Amino acid sequence: MANYSEAHICQCLSRLSAAARHSTVTINGDRRKNGMQFVDGVMALVRGLLQLGINPGDVVSISALNSDLYLEWMLAITYIGGIAAPLNYRWSLEEAKSAMEVANPVLLVTDSSRGYWHSKFEIDSVPSLRWHVLMDVPVESNNNGTIFATELLKEPAGRFIELDYLWAPERAAVICFTSGTTGKPKGATISHSALIMQSLAKIAIVRYSEDDVYLHTAPLCHIGGISSAMAMLMAGGCHVIIPKFEANLAFEAIREYNVTSLITVPTMMADLISYNRTKQKSESFESVKKILNGGGGLSVELINNATKLFPRATIQSAYGMTEACSSLTFMTIYEPTKESRFVHVNDVQKSNLNCQGGVCVGKPAPHVELKISCDGSSNNIGRILMRGPHAMLRYWGQNGPRQSWLDTGDIGQIDDHGSLWLIGREKGRIKSGGENIFPEEVEGVLLQHPGISSIAVVGVPDSRLTEMVIACVRLNDSWRWDDFGAINHSEEYTKCVSSEILKRFCRQKNLTGFKIPKRFVLWKNAFPMTTTGKLRRDKVREDVLLSHTQFLSSKL
Repeated sequence: MANYSEAHICQCLSRLSAAARHSTVTINGDRRKNGMQFVDGVMALVRGLLQLGINPGDVVSISALNSDLYLEWMLAITYIGGIAAPLNYRWSLEEAKSAMEVANPVLLVTDSSRGYWHSKFEIDSVPSLRWHVLMDVPVESNNNGTIFATELLKEPAGRFIELDYLWAPERAAVICFTSGTTGKPKGATISHSALIMQSLAKIAIVRYSEDDVYLHTAPLCHIGGISSAMAMLMAGGCHVIIPKFEANLAFEAIREYNVTSLITVPTMMADLISYNRTKQKSESFESVKKILNGGGGLSVELINNATKLFPRATIQSAYGMTEACSSLTFMTIYEPTKESRFVHVNDVQKSNLNCQGGVCVGKPAPHVELKISCDGSSNNIGRILMRGPHAMLRYWGQNGPRQSWLDTGDIGQIDDHGSLWLIGREKGRIKSGGENIFPEEVEGVLLQHPGISSIAVVGVPDSRLTEMVIACVRLNDSWRWDDFGAINHSEEYTKCVSSEILKRFCRQKNLTGFKIPKRFVLWKNAFPMTTTGKLRRDKVREDVLLSHTQFLSSKL
């Protein structure tokens, strides 16, 4: 017998159908739905999926751009005990097939967007698939009944006895694929409890409410987009949905609908600021009150410019990962209502805190336990472990008991006030002159320089040091690179940086000498990123290694 006191993400539907019965819940282009209409859409899909033969524990994959239909599908799948497995529409066809070979979905749901892998997908290429549903196209089913439209699937009320929601084994709700910077993506199995605990944390810390108008900037195939969407569904606010993030679309949506909250990663924030500069008259949006940034720290310059674009917004940063159902820690970096508005992440006082480097990423959410595995070291620096109801059940397809503590793969320390200091990824560690150097720590220091917009630090082989630290830097607008002293500083170019200036800046910020990059490289194009906005450090290293070899040859 089901225990209906247990967590289920569809518990939010009762509130939406009552408290938000006549309030606008979703805005998707010309299509608006109030709470009752949205819930009716979910329940029609529920009845159709039951009629189709979807059972508890069955996996249903989705590949589509963001839409209100996407949200309805996520809830309908889990309502009947299915497991939703979002797939990234930006993958290659081979990556998508590989992910489906792991998840073994019985049903694939896609939209009509062209130019992505799902527009050229054939159902016979994945043995587990029995059906393919087109989310947004009113087409008839094909001859063998395997491909049909959502509207043909939906069943009207009264055809079936109304059922309460069901659970998959182990209360699994979502398989969310990580965008690993190396290797194939793995599917983190996220429970209903994890999604609800993450949602409650964001409601408490970010302060989402029914008065919010939330702009979907993150794709719903990523845990950040999923978890924030769930938080807003639980809070009962309004969802403004654009197909995917583009700065011009975001501007239009914020302006037209008086958006109050959104989430960003540094590249999104940089794009918004850059787009604003291209306009004849720059704008500022006073309706926005809450911005949650993840996927890496914001530079000082980005924070300063963000506060001009969103002058009334509280800006918070979050550190997390897919395996943790999104955010582990939170930190406020700008609070417009306080006299001392700025709290730069890298300038938090370290006095008497026994901290030895890294970037402060704030304190854990109330439901999150963190500890440091120091391996006998006396400096309290080690691998960051986490535990709590937010943690994934396991990677999909793996057997065995669930681990008590989950290793994040990150290195850090916890100060005397309970704040976590992130030093870097274990996999990215550079060994130079017998010392361990974490690129993220060096990047965190250099990002405080007003001339730098983004940076990537890598290690390349060196006969004397084992590895040499090299920093690749991208400059902010109006700044110039002057490594050879070619610029006349008395003229218009007063904002200049060079290798020596940046080395001196590192020393002024008390970065340990062996961590200061030996070489700086001006990087003119965007850094290679994964589909979730993570730096592809391995690709940067490949390019740097080639240019560094040429640089050494020129010195011979």
